[in-house]
Formats: sequence, structure tokens, C-alpha cells
Amino acid sequence: MEINELEKTAAAIRVTIIKSIHAAGSGHPGGSLSAADIITALYFEIMNIDPQDPKMKDRDKFVLSKGHANPAQYAALAERGYFPKEDVMTLRKLGSKFQGHPNMNYVPGIEMSTGSLGQGFSTTVGMALAYKMDKSTGRIYTMLGDGEMQEGIVWEAAMAAAHYGLDNLTAFVDWNGLQIDGRNDDVMKVAPIADKFTAFGWHVISINGHNMKQILAAADEAKHTKGQPTVIIAKTIKGKGVSFMEDQAGWHGKAPNDDECAQAIRELGGEQ
Repeated sequence: MEINELEKTAAAIRVTIIKSIHAAGSGHPGGSLSAADIITALYFEIMNIDPQDPKMKDRDKFVLSKGHANPAQYAALAERGYFPKEDVMTLRKLGSKFQGHPNMNYVPGIEMSTGSLGQGFSTTVGMALAYKMDKSTGRIYTMLGDGEMQEGIVWEAAMAAAHYGLDNLTAFVDWNGLQIDGRNDDVMKVAPIADKFTAFGWHVISINGHNMKQILAAADEAKHTKGQPTVIIAKTIKGKGVSFMEDQAGWHGKAPNDDECAQAIRELGGEQ
């Protein structure tokens, strides 16, 4: 897919994020919007997947370790053809398979149930190691939040991934600088992330997480990096694309009201 088409798809995914969270009356718009460009690139260009055969052998797998941003993943899966887009509007409703965090038992395309921070990332280390042992051609991708880096399990997993030389594992860090309680540096400083991953034995790439060309180039570099896992530290803006949500910690976990939803959709170029 061409860059401009990827950008249009990301915009459509952002509209679905807003609509689904508004319909639910709860959810996490800020981190879903910041992650949308990377998730779009993964599902529409980077990964070897088949919506008609979600369990395809040797497929690439993506685990959203920051599971609260699953409105972005649901929207991308729907846009890619795993299920109808209207189904996503049942987000967080009683009896819906589209729960507030990803559940691998109900939604096609979800590779791991996540939400407890750090555990999704840890799971991908096991997935990548299993693929290595099976001599699979598939690759494993994951996305962590920057606040998630405060979890000790993240660094245990990072140490293991480097120890086993898991060059089939690529991690994206959605570095938007904010978490539920405010700025990362005020809650628990985790920077410098690049230096820490380098010290743990990872190949490190830093990019603008809203620049499709940079996202694709970084993913390609990761594919060609041998002997060590790759982490792509993506500088992003929480609430990207919606003026009143951008860089505001208060939109970490709050649904827009009717007027806010309408304004957000207009700003994103969508239809009401």
C-alpha cells in the first residue's frame, strides 16, 4: 500500500476509535490515537497475515502489550477485513466479544489476551523463541506504552530476548510521554530508554511514530538485523489528530461526549 493510502487508512481507524469509545461511554482514546499509525503500518504493510485465514501457519503475529489501546487494534482488524466494522461499535457492551482489553478467545486476529502491563511483551519473547525452535519464517511484533516501561517484568523479558538472540522479535514503544496519572517523568522516570535497551543487548531505532515512511523503514531495518531483537522507539502524541485531546493526560481513559465526538470526527475528516 502506498504511503498516502496508509495515511488515509490510519485516519479512518482513528475515526472508528472515536466512534467506538463514544458508543461504549468508556475507553482509552489518547493512547489508541497515538498508536494508530504504527498499528496501521503493521496490519496493512509490514506483517504477513491473511484475514481469511487468521491462524495461517508461519504468519506474523502482533501482540498489543498496552492492551488498553485495543480500540486501535479492533479498528485496524475491522478495516483489514477480519470482521465487519459495525461489530466494533459493541465495544465494552455486555455480552460483546469486543471487551475493554484484547481477548484471544473471542476476536479473530488477536494473538494474546493482554492488559496487565508488561505481560504481553513477555509473552512475545516466548512466541519468538518458539518460532525460532520451529524454524518458522514468521516474525513477532509487539507494542508497549512508555508508562508500561515502569514494570519490572518488561526488563526481565528484554534481558531474555537478547540472551536468546531473538532477531525475529520487533518491539515498538509508543513514546507519547504521558500515562494515566500525568507525565511519565513526574510519575516514574524511565528515560533514557534507548540507552537502557542498548545496554540490555537490543538493536535500537528511534523514529517519529506518526511518519509512515519512518515506520516502514524502521520495520525493514529490524527485519535485516541479525543476532539481536530490535526495539523501535516511536515519539508520538497522545490523542493524535484530535486537537483537544492532543498531549492531554486527562484523555488517557475518558470517552468523548456527543459534542466532543462530533468535533473529533470532523477534525479527523470522517463522517458522522
